[in-house]
Amino acid sequence: MVLTDFNRVLTELILYVNHYLCCMNLPFLKYQGTGNDFVMVDNRTKIFPKKNTDKISQICDRHFGVGADGIILIEEDKEYDFKMIYFNADGSETFCGNGARCAVAFAKHLKMITDKTTFIAVDGPHFAEINNDIISLQMIDVDEIEVKENAVFTYTGTQHHVELVDSLDNYPVFENGKKIRYSYTNPGSNVNFAQQINENTFRVRTYEKGVENETLACGTGVTAVAIAMHKTKKTNSNLISLPVEGGLLEVSFSEENGSYKNVFLKGPATFVFKGEISV
Repeated sequence: MVLTDFNRVLTELILYVNHYLCCMNLPFLKYQGTGNDFVMVDNRTKIFPKKNTDKISQICDRHFGVGADGIILIEEDKEYDFKMIYFNADGSETFCGNGARCAVAFAKHLKMITDKTTFIAVDGPHFAEINNDIISLQMIDVDEIEVKENAVFTYTGTQHHVELVDSLDNYPVFENGKKIRYSYTNPGSNVNFAQQINENTFRVRTYEKGVENETLACGTGVTAVAIAMHKTKKTNSNLISLPVEGGLLEVSFSEENGSYKNVFLKGPATFVFKGEISV
């Protein structure tokens, strides 16, 4: 009788623990960078289910979840101030420039950094500097730039197709972006359509893989546009202004023998709200 009671209590305890672990509420903060929005999670305890792509997609769903372009996890790292892990809305892992700027703002909120930081992401280490809500982020060096007949393809932390068009107001970004995105082999490419406004200003709209839609901004995308426009001699400036649907970004760089270094993406990163998600 005693053994039976013990087994019953043990079974109930196991069920309770499993239920608790399966239904744990995890705090998050929502940030946005020129309209690119992200669910930010302090994952130093490594509780978040990284391999559960369905859960990631559900959280990012704008009707049934929190709603976001992606999820960013902040973790500890032995060599750097922190580690940034970014998941697209479909659960695929990549790098995100605007997301990284928001990650820097979030890391400061967590008191992991002050106004300067060096952190690690999937594409390598990054340096960043904070000035109020403006984050200046050093991107990777860009050496390989494929100039095509009507487009440029390059890698700025993720894959980007850049195409210059006459007018963006009525341009079919979703329809044409989707076609071009899948014309590249796995994992495909983000697609940026740019319109030149003046010598050093290019308006940009982007179709993002992983989100599978047009987003209000794309940090790696405007970086690709700035470099592509300089490479094809549409501009001689190394400081490019890039209006996007969600605001204004700026890209600066130095160029030597076709290689682009000291590439910086600059723009705002803003806290939106906080809450809890069930994981």
